[in-house]
Amino acid sequence: MTTVIRTQGLTKHYGHVHALDGLDLDVESGQVHGFLGPNGAGKSTTIRILLGLARATGGQVAVFDADPWRDAVALHRRIASIPGDVSLWPNLSGGEAIDFLSRLRGAQRHDAAYRSEKERLLEVFEFDPRKKGRAYSKGNRQKVALIAALAVPAELYIFDEPTSGLDPLMEVVFRHEVARLKASGATILLSSHILSEVEHLCDRVSIIRAGRIAETGTLAELRHLTRSEVSFDATGIDALTDIPGIHDPRFADGRAAFTVDSDAVAGVLPALGDRRAAGLRIAPPSLEELFLRHYGEDIADEESAMAATGPTTSRRSRRGA
Repeated sequence: MTTVIRTQGLTKHYGHVHALDGLDLDVESGQVHGFLGPNGAGKSTTIRILLGLARATGGQVAVFDADPWRDAVALHRRIASIPGDVSLWPNLSGGEAIDFLSRLRGAQRHDAAYRSEKERLLEVFEFDPRKKGRAYSKGNRQKVALIAALAVPAELYIFDEPTSGLDPLMEVVFRHEVARLKASGATILLSSHILSEVEHLCDRVSIIRAGRIAETGTLAELRHLTRSEVSFDATGIDALTDIPGIHDPRFADGRAAFTVDSDAVAGVLPALGDRRAAGLRIAPPSLEELFLRHYGEDIADEESAMAATGPTTSRRSRRGA
């Protein structure tokens, strides 16, 4: 399998801030690769370097065996990208913005294939292209970027929080579009902090923390990182007695709650059935919650260090974007 993206010992410094601190990342062709981490971990900085929008301080980086800084123009003919925070021209309509962004990647407005795909995407994303950019909500601005990226075929798609601002129905549409891209043989780097989204879409996952890869592997290999949140109506903490394999049992506001390893959820259901648990909810954790659970000691150490250095120092300024 061909490696589409490779970084080795990648660093990016902004003065004394080390946004990336020796990042090693491999993305294979035809895969949907999740790139995960909390805010400030270095995801967006990595993506800016991969797109040739920022120059690495050190280490090696290659996209299609080319240098994204020196060969940005050629590479952008093969790449489609979506930022997590989309800004639009206030006086252009959504349709005009989509056409303009698509032309930058070689599409022609009157090309039949482009027009057909754009119309299909406008329909599935339920997007009205006639309104001016100033009138769009965050979710609709995100749809402009999504439609522009998906309407023109690419070999590599780099998505940075692509469902930010979308409602749950549109998130499902996005998942279907990613499955379609994968079936066509495209490669996708998906940056997100929403674990459920990644579980639906990704073949492989890399977790970044403080500018380095902390974990990488298939979802099955990383299953030990995931716990689901389970809660149900109860009268006290005693409702959780003798339920096997649970963690963090607690009771508040008339509900008993606990976490359980995601691959062990089925094992607790008989015990909940015996209790005739009402109002049962089972939800996967966000990646932010996973990091707080698995790297809580590190975060506590950072917060102690910040307290010692004064209130003007934030974790973001210490670690980078």
